[in-house]
Amino acid sequence: MTTTEAEPAAPAPAAAHAPEQDVIRVDHFIRGRLVRGGAVHYRSRDLGVEFATPEISLDALVTPRSELPPLLDVSTEEIIDFLAACGERLVLEDNVHLQEAAERIIATNPLPRRVVENLFRVARHRLTKRALWGSIETNFADPAALDGWVDRVDFHGNHGALRAFPPRMIHMLAGNSPTGCISSIAQGALVKAVNVFKMPSSDPFTCVAMLRTMAEVDPEHPVVRSMSAVYWRGGDERIERTLYRPQYFDRIVAWGGGDAITNVIRYLGPGLQLVSFDPKTSISMVGPEAFTSDTVIGEVAEAAAVDVSVFNQEACLASRFIFAEGERDGIEKFCAALQERLGVDREIASAVALPLPVDTRDEIQMLRVMDDDCKVWGAPDGRGLVILTSEPVDFHPSNKTANVVHVDSLDDAVRHVNVATQTIGMYPPARKRAMRDRLASAGAQRVVRLGGAAKHVEGGPHDAMFPLQRFVHWMSDEDA
Repeated sequence: MTTTEAEPAAPAPAAAHAPEQDVIRVDHFIRGRLVRGGAVHYRSRDLGVEFATPEISLDALVTPRSELPPLLDVSTEEIIDFLAACGERLVLEDNVHLQEAAERIIATNPLPRRVVENLFRVARHRLTKRALWGSIETNFADPAALDGWVDRVDFHGNHGALRAFPPRMIHMLAGNSPTGCISSIAQGALVKAVNVFKMPSSDPFTCVAMLRTMAEVDPEHPVVRSMSAVYWRGGDERIERTLYRPQYFDRIVAWGGGDAITNVIRYLGPGLQLVSFDPKTSISMVGPEAFTSDTVIGEVAEAAAVDVSVFNQEACLASRFIFAEGERDGIEKFCAALQERLGVDREIASAVALPLPVDTRDEIQMLRVMDDDCKVWGAPDGRGLVILTSEPVDFHPSNKTANVVHVDSLDDAVRHVNVATQTIGMYPPARKRAMRDRLASAGAQRVVRLGGAAKHVEGGPHDAMFPLQRFVHWMSDEDA
């Protein structure tokens, strides 16, 4: 395998370069070592900001299969102790790596500084011993299989042994959450994997900042030596055609848009599998109990606004469609209250998001003209927009836009649920139990109380699967 240089993002990168002081430096981290350089220039997807990365050495990224994974014989308990020690260092005010990453993310990511800093301040809670053990215990019937061979006997009396062997994985990190990489790093460590993290253009900083923090705890720890984080432009065949091969990697763990997933699929084959956290849409369902009084309407509107606003509606679990059963007058009052609550500063959302794209504005204006039942509250300026219709709109609501759909019954809303529906917020919560089987049959993956989309029962499945089970290479030793 030869050393390959990443392809610049712009057709004419030299002409596109800003003055050197305006180009943001992006470092790489390869198998425990920081790599600096700025030979290859790109532009971020969301804001078009120029940044420069080192050249990528593919030889350095690949751990030969003849070399056993560094974490193979490290106990799960030791790995969790190390991750928890690293988590204690994730204090924004004390961690210079996080401070530097936060400062740079502001230039490349649409989330405002305050939201990014808030996310950094709570990131350490993902690396507590309780949370890490919870993930292991819910993902594996017998966690001992992670630490060695577990004997078993079948009903014929045949003897065998089973082991969850460490995989070799490429993680295509999501760009909509600056701290999402911390969960990916933890997952990669818990399954003792050899990991390459492909950073997103909207945040090519946090993953390296986290790995540098880990290296400060112990630069030679097997967890650190199992991790690499680099950036290349998605779809660059000169890199992906070489890396995406079963002789080098077992899994590609992909967080990303439809185009990114489609690009990966063409490389799949025997021995190389895709674990996809592909794009999802989340919704809300509100029963007539929400419209019994102005007080209740206000409370339900606040809960719905919390779910719509997550990461300024950039997250998959942020609600975009709200199916409402009840009288029109009550629903209109709810829409007005919801629009007002969308313009509120929150811990993980700002009062003002980016304005809606021009084409979406045009579609909304067309709805106003063509649909007598359509009514709109607010403006497409990122401060919150609510559109009331009798059928879901054809476009993808974004930038703190909620489409409230008036239905005769929430049962009618089930037909709009499919395999791309991730989270469903329900009011009143008691109706979850009556509807959850039908929602699951339709393809939904998660039902929560309205206002709880961003809250989780620790250790649960993600996108209808327990991912750690999917990551490992299950090896069987049989004496039948």
